[in-house]
Amino acid sequence: MKIEHIAIWVKDLEKMKAFYERYFNGKSNEKYHNVKKGFESYFIQYESGARLEIMRKIGVDKEDQADRIGWAHVAFSLGSREKVNEFTETLQKDGFIHVDGPRLTGDGYYESVIKDPEGNLIELTV
Repeated sequence: MKIEHIAIWVKDLEKMKAFYERYFNGKSNEKYHNVKKGFESYFIQYESGARLEIMRKIGVDKEDQADRIGWAHVAFSLGSREKVNEFTETLQKDGFIHVDGPRLTGDGYYESVIKDPEGNLIELTV
């Protein structure tokens, strides 16, 4: 397995995009915008292949909520939909909380979301 990307909730999407591109030599994709959910994001790619997803969503601005400004999740790429399905099932059987999926998202990801032992979100992706 490998870490696919790290995501962080932000207040000012454009300012954060400029920061991570300028100071860390990242290259951003086009903005993804889901109007219905009030969600916007960029993926910033680095020379090493690592990616950072910066995200903004209406209502994600309070520090005392699960959806708050700061790190949001870690994503692990498993290589196939079958492996995402199987690993989700294994983690559920082992008592970990299943949050969502497996499903195909609006921006083209096949993913499942679970919580680690401390409640941090982990995306399992293809």
